[in-house]
Amino acid sequence: KACFFGPSRVEYSVPASGKDDMNEQLHRNIRERLESGKLPCSQAHAAAQELGLDPLAVGKAADEAGIRVSRCQLGLFGYGPKAEGKHKIVQAMGTVPEPLAERLQQQTESDGITCLSIWQVADELGYQRIEASSAVEALGLRVSRCQLGCFPRS
Repeated sequence: KACFFGPSRVEYSVPASGKDDMNEQLHRNIRERLESGKLPCSQAHAAAQELGLDPLAVGKAADEAGIRVSRCQLGLFGYGPKAEGKHKIVQAMGTVPEPLAERLQQQTESDGITCLSIWQVADELGYQRIEASSAVEALGLRVSRCQLGCFPRS
């Protein structure tokens, strides 16, 4: 499987009468965004925004179609073969600025810090997402849930 999803975790906020149309529109949108047969994270989020859907719905649709998500915007997966250790590009930041460290630690829950929280902290403090992810690596924090559902952990 491209991503892991629990049973019926995603609900489309579309009336039942329009659900088939939305599913077809979503799958078509995903297919149009593929690069080398995979759906880049940034393109999955763009599809979600364009269609007014939760990113998790896009991730689930890709998974159901057997399409792998690639090039995680946090640099955590999708950059090469995992068996060769080339799947992730994020590197631990040398020295994490105190305000960034504090905000990331404040957002960390018992199961780790979510992808969405990392994005929000990056936006709030003016960092690129990959920089915030680099700080997460340096702090030894665990990313608990991908917005696209590629690695939800409980």
